[in-house]
Amino acid sequence: MTSKLVSTTAIALVTMAALPAAAETTIRLSTYVNEADIRYEGFTHFADLVAEKTGGSVKVEVFPSATLHGWSEGVDSVQGGVSDISWINADNRLPCYAMTSLYPADVSLEDQIGLDTAYEELIRAEAANVGLVPLLNSNYSYDQEWWFEEPIADIGNLDGKLVRSIGPLVSLMIETWGGEPVFVAPKEVFQSAERGVVDGINMGVATYSSWKLWTVMPYMVNANLFYGNVNYMMNKDKYDALTAEEQAALEEAATETETWLQPRYEGWVDQQVGNAVMAGGGQAVSISSDQTAALIESVRGQWDAKADEACGGELAGKIRDLLASHAP
Repeated sequence: MTSKLVSTTAIALVTMAALPAAAETTIRLSTYVNEADIRYEGFTHFADLVAEKTGGSVKVEVFPSATLHGWSEGVDSVQGGVSDISWINADNRLPCYAMTSLYPADVSLEDQIGLDTAYEELIRAEAANVGLVPLLNSNYSYDQEWWFEEPIADIGNLDGKLVRSIGPLVSLMIETWGGEPVFVAPKEVFQSAERGVVDGINMGVATYSSWKLWTVMPYMVNANLFYGNVNYMMNKDKYDALTAEEQAALEEAATETETWLQPRYEGWVDQQVGNAVMAGGGQAVSISSDQTAALIESVRGQWDAKADEACGGELAGKIRDLLASHAP
């Protein structure tokens, strides 16, 4: 009997040793992108890297399609523990980020990872003040564009059109160009466009394509009007509770994910536009560099003043210098 008990115990110990260690920390990552979006693969890649780099002590669970919270609730969600990492929209508790995460500027994306990382550092202190840590940058600048049901002669003359806006800068642009901004959350845009709630849409091509919007607003204007950074931030208390090694692993996984995703993201976006055009249901036109410069200039003065007020002149100046250093 004793021999049998010892053998059974030994087998159980060997079996337990062979099993992967249970994660000591689970991190819930919330995103508005759905599973058809290439960026979802980026988040799952990030989760895999975190598990690998921490030896399984940290597990990242990805929640797509805004299942944990709505578009404007990122700060509340992270502060309240609904999620641990979430996209952060233009929130008044982050005034500098709200005014500069989308900025009227024509930037080169040749070194987008470096640009995004430098911007993240500039807004880190403000984020810490509200219990957040900037962690992961969306490749947002590449594809934030404009759509209409029919060709539009001049995007700078919206002639009263109702246009979906994603934040204060886009609203200023729409108003300056004679339109009326309307806020619509990403997953509600299809119904809004289909029912005529909006006449035009400002949105990223990736999100636009994932929600099948080419069928309702097929005319795209590629304008290159701003630098955009949707930053995914983490609850600072949860971040600080990690070991130094786990924090380093998280940061490394974020940077490696951005690098891994960028070419895949750009290729996927280009393919979505190409597919829409080839299928005959979509049109894509690019405006000239002179038109881009004129449209930016029409709002830049007003936005610079808002950024100075929100960030303070010194920090706002550093952000503008950063963007200027990445000009085409």
